[in-house]
Amino acid sequence: MGYRPGKRFKKAAIGAGVVLVLAALNAPAAIGFAEEQYHEYRISRPGYQREFGSWQVQDTPDSYHLNAIHATLLHTGKVLLIAGSGNDQKQFDAGTFRTILWDPQKNSYQEIRTPADLFCAGHTQLADGRLLVAGGTARYELLDGDVERAGGRMLVKNENPDKPARLKKGTGFIAPSGLVYRTTAAVTVPAAEKKTAKRGKKTVVTAAEANVFVEAEEEGRGYIQDRQAQYAVEGLTGKQADNVYGLAQKLTMDKQDFQGIKDTFEFDPVQERYVRVDPMDKARWYPTLVTLPDGKVLSVSGLDESGEILYGDNEVYDPKTKKWAKAPNRYFPTYPALFLTAGGKLFYSGANAGYGPADRGRKPGIWDLRDNSFTTVPGMTDPDQLETAGSLLLPPAQDQKVMVLGGGGVGESAKSTPRTSIIDLTKDRPAYADGPELPQGTRYLNSVIMPDDTVFTSGGSADYRGRGDSDIHKAQFYDPGTNSFTRAADPKVGRNYHSEAVLLPDGRVATFGSDSLFGDKANTMPGTFEKRIEIFTPPYLHQAEDGKRLSIGAGPERPGRGQEATYEVGGAGRVAKARLIRPGSVTHVTDVEQRSIQLAVKKSPGKVTVTVPADPSLVPPGWYMLFVADGKGVPSEAKWVHVP
Repeated sequence: MGYRPGKRFKKAAIGAGVVLVLAALNAPAAIGFAEEQYHEYRISRPGYQREFGSWQVQDTPDSYHLNAIHATLLHTGKVLLIAGSGNDQKQFDAGTFRTILWDPQKNSYQEIRTPADLFCAGHTQLADGRLLVAGGTARYELLDGDVERAGGRMLVKNENPDKPARLKKGTGFIAPSGLVYRTTAAVTVPAAEKKTAKRGKKTVVTAAEANVFVEAEEEGRGYIQDRQAQYAVEGLTGKQADNVYGLAQKLTMDKQDFQGIKDTFEFDPVQERYVRVDPMDKARWYPTLVTLPDGKVLSVSGLDESGEILYGDNEVYDPKTKKWAKAPNRYFPTYPALFLTAGGKLFYSGANAGYGPADRGRKPGIWDLRDNSFTTVPGMTDPDQLETAGSLLLPPAQDQKVMVLGGGGVGESAKSTPRTSIIDLTKDRPAYADGPELPQGTRYLNSVIMPDDTVFTSGGSADYRGRGDSDIHKAQFYDPGTNSFTRAADPKVGRNYHSEAVLLPDGRVATFGSDSLFGDKANTMPGTFEKRIEIFTPPYLHQAEDGKRLSIGAGPERPGRGQEATYEVGGAGRVAKARLIRPGSVTHVTDVEQRSIQLAVKKSPGKVTVTVPADPSLVPPGWYMLFVADGKGVPSEAKWVHVP
């Protein structure tokens, strides 16, 4: 009997033949179509998917399409997608703020009532599994030429030691010339501080103060104030008018940046609702929140209620009291990437989201909160291109290595770098060393720690916010063991600014968002927000044999630090390693939450015993995904465990 090609070969030959025939007929459009069809066929082949993985765009009902700005995996297995106003001025003006709760297992969606504009807030996982969300948007920016009313920061003083001053939104401040400027938000100024000297009876009163943004009650350049002045508060008379007043340096028609809010919420993943807690002392837009070893949360940086960057006014949240307290003063640009390291120090990778001077706070280093010391580290290549860079604590966390990937120049710079840099924080004198380069200069790259100890990276753009149709439809795996990249399947959806990626409990990766500045290569059409969800299925899941994937059964939900915990495991004899992976909480390519902790493993028939490290700075309190993987790197589905 003659040779008979199999179905796979026949389809491949037919596809190639179509391309050749159309090429002979000089039909470029048809050739392009045929090549695309053949490409789709090729990437759907089992062999291709076992080597490179596969992508699938989710079928999301139109009513749940969302401008996903923030994405967090909750311990319920659902993903919280926060838009707030979603970088949409019309939504902000209408007071339309959105959050969607997505269940990736059922591909079901639920609208969550959103009590404030959480667009560009900060967030982190609390020890009990709630999500702390702090800050957001009080006012959208006005660019040069768009400002119609003079405005700026008003420092409100209160010299009354007996009671605070509460001024509602729209309160007028009257200049010496009689011109009136009105507050854009309510403001409360605490009571003044009164102290009696130890010697004698002299009492000293120190005025309390608070900031608020004001703008002229009418349009026009006639309201510009180019020098410092004291302003009376409309409606106050007598002693009250003497005690409460405003001071402003200048009130101009210059560009007005986004303005932050003080609002703070805990999202309850069981009740599936936001719960308001005490606000921060400082308003923040673009802050970073990072969990500390004791479960408290540090809030760093951001733009305040006047759109000015906070120069080191940091705060700490206590989940037990639901209140904020003052933290060590240190300046960073907005959304700084701060990682909790062994011993409790914080490492600033240098990656950030940008707002702030180009020559300040950009150098990476080690921050010791105990004495507020900061030790810079050398070795970073392209140090002027750390804005919009990705960074993460490489797996396993015990190795204490941090990697920075790509990035661009400050502001709307067209610069982008393929540089990766890696630092080993266990060394006496840590310094960055170059890692393997990305395929090209890349900003907004998302990086996800996988259960097999690789790092999956995808998307990004070569220019600011995808300008010039510069989205990069590429993905790759970084292997810390070999210090090298390997190719992964190409995503269909481009991702740049305002995009996110998180590891799911079943071992897949979900990607969200993207906010291109323009919609065409010539930069003549405004961009549209990318609302599709695309999921990457890694090669290890295509390699898994039917019915032979490891599975974790019964075992303790609350394994103790420094203690052993035993779990029933289907296929226990094939377990090669176990990992605790902290669920991701990402925005603006900043995810300081995710980390993978190596667990010591002992095997017995049908069971695996793991040991959780004792150091809370290595394993901060909270919920984790417990994975076990076989010798080929194929992981189980995660079991959720709570480390108190």
